[in-house]
Amino acid sequence: MHVKVLDEEVVQRAKDRGLDALVYAPHFVRLPEIRQQVELFSDDELLIVPAREVFTGTWRNRKHVLAVGLTDPVPDFITLTGAMRELERQGAAILIPHPEFLNVGLSEADVRVHGDVIHAVETYNPKQLGRHNRRAKEIVEDTDKPAFGSSYAHLRRSVGEAWTTLDAHVKTAAELVERIRDGGLARVVHRTGRSHELRRRAEFAHLGWENTWGKFNRLVLSGMEATHPDREEYGGRFDDVSVY
Repeated sequence: MHVKVLDEEVVQRAKDRGLDALVYAPHFVRLPEIRQQVELFSDDELLIVPAREVFTGTWRNRKHVLAVGLTDPVPDFITLTGAMRELERQGAAILIPHPEFLNVGLSEADVRVHGDVIHAVETYNPKQLGRHNRRAKEIVEDTDKPAFGSSYAHLRRSVGEAWTTLDAHVKTAAELVERIRDGGLARVVHRTGRSHELRRRAEFAHLGWENTWGKFNRLVLSGMEATHPDREEYGGRFDDVSVY
């Protein structure tokens, strides 16, 4: 349901693992570029669906929302309420990855406040520790939301470590969005054993790189993010909900 990497190796690994589809949502990449990448690698054997993990709020108080089926670009660094309003306006499937994980996940209270537009909450993410996944399941049970799972793969070899089954086969991105919005997520599945535990540890270790050198590179060396709401590509449409 959610990967951060996409190339020929990722595609082959997904096929080898028996996946029918991947949702591709890299951080801080604009929707048109994501779509271009998807077109390069999607084929009759593997459906690849463009998506955005929208980074709402500030660096100190950030919460991620996964949107599948966007029609127009949505920037990062906007309020959670503003993001939810725009995603719903576009008719996207709205999913909550890694709830209450560190300082990047929505809380149970957030899920309740925005429950009318949220379609599913993630209950298994290899990057998280066991207690985080258990807490995510509690949130799903307490809020009565459908559950989804994903590899959340930032590393190629993590693709296919976890997946979500649907209640019907889908052939297009539009059909996937429809199934999610209609509650058609059937089961969350993940691999087990020593190999899976090693992949989980590798993904968790990658989180350390993301929050040290990766963040320094983004904040200091790279300048304004491509998905910053002040970018001219957004035409000032999000000025009223921008947090920077």
